[in-house]
Amino acid sequence: MLDSFQQAFKVGDLRKKLLFTLFMLLVFRLGAHIAVPGINPGAMEKLLSGQLFGFFDIISGGAFKRFSIFAMSITPYINATIIMQLLTVVVPRLEELQKEGEEGRKVIVQYTRYGTVVLGFIQAMGMSIALGRSGALVNTGFLSYLIIAISLTAGTALLMWIGETITEKGIGNGISLIIFAGIVSRLPGQIAGVGQELAGGIIGYLNIILFIVLALAIIASIIAVNEGQRRLPVQYAKRVVGRKVYGGQSTFLPLRVNAGGVIPIIFAMSLMMFPATIGSWMDPASGLNRFLQEYFSFSSVAYNIVYAALIVFFTYFYVAIIFNPMDVADNIKKYGGFIPGIRPGRPTAEYIDRVLSRLTLAGGVFLALIAIMPNFIIGLTGITSLWFGGTALLIVVGVALDTMKQIESHLLLRSYEGFVK
Repeated sequence: MLDSFQQAFKVGDLRKKLLFTLFMLLVFRLGAHIAVPGINPGAMEKLLSGQLFGFFDIISGGAFKRFSIFAMSITPYINATIIMQLLTVVVPRLEELQKEGEEGRKVIVQYTRYGTVVLGFIQAMGMSIALGRSGALVNTGFLSYLIIAISLTAGTALLMWIGETITEKGIGNGISLIIFAGIVSRLPGQIAGVGQELAGGIIGYLNIILFIVLALAIIASIIAVNEGQRRLPVQYAKRVVGRKVYGGQSTFLPLRVNAGGVIPIIFAMSLMMFPATIGSWMDPASGLNRFLQEYFSFSSVAYNIVYAALIVFFTYFYVAIIFNPMDVADNIKKYGGFIPGIRPGRPTAEYIDRVLSRLTLAGGVFLALIAIMPNFIIGLTGITSLWFGGTALLIVVGVALDTMKQIESHLLLRSYEGFVK
């Protein structure tokens, strides 16, 4: 990995992409410290204490508890993306746009941006009203609520632009890298919290050793599943074109166990923020708010069950969007290939779909287990300051692997160019 980074900085184009990505992430980290106007810091710190808000704070890179302009993070954009993908399946016009190629994709992306602003403003207005009722605002009134809502919405729009710009001009998926940077930025403070727990006698060195062993085991399992593949053998028949013979070779069709990567868990995590947001709009003494706090807090059984079910659902949903077995089977048949023992065409598509469904189930269950792992780690180790649990580890490891693969692919491309020359 270190050799790849060293080689990357030696290549001019790749060095520019890396430096641009780092600069955009620096802008994100600076924005996380710009506070929204009209907030009482002391009241905010008291109001946003607790495990659930601590988890949200990790995802936003500390912007949530500071209540900076990036307090909502990129979640409105993710929610808008989910809604647009669902509508693409339901609305014929959007389905036609998706099939039109690059131009249709640009239109759908534009709709997603508009949806992000609308969802962000609604969520920001609800948060500002909830803060006003909780006494966390210096001044209450419609103008104060509007200023806070506009500030938060502008912050989310800026993050959306940063993410898309990184994807276009930098290295890696910009949205995933923003979440990655937010999680990693919280590590120093969390490690300091573990030191305080150790100094106070709350935990011992054995607890820290157990935590490290569990973290390494989870990281190894994440890497193994992310890199795991089911290789379907494909045989190509010989074809004679003029005086040349093509085909007659054996290859394989790789099907990843975790084809969705970190996307399903990010989608599910974004949706699970809705109950807490709705509860914050209401009177703390109301029955619905008490219900949401009791059954949809991060440590509750109901929360973890719904969270795990959403992860499995979005794993199937995302894989169905990015992989079409019928198209793959048609391409194999078009070039004279077949899977041994399976007839070309629809039988091949059904076979691929059957294998992919089993792999997706295994990958979805694994993602769900990793996502609810923090509660078990806290119970086993007693460490509550270090919220670097299963979800965060999955995102960090997955984004790091994807980014390194993109860097290595760029380096390989440069190597082939040098070889040809």
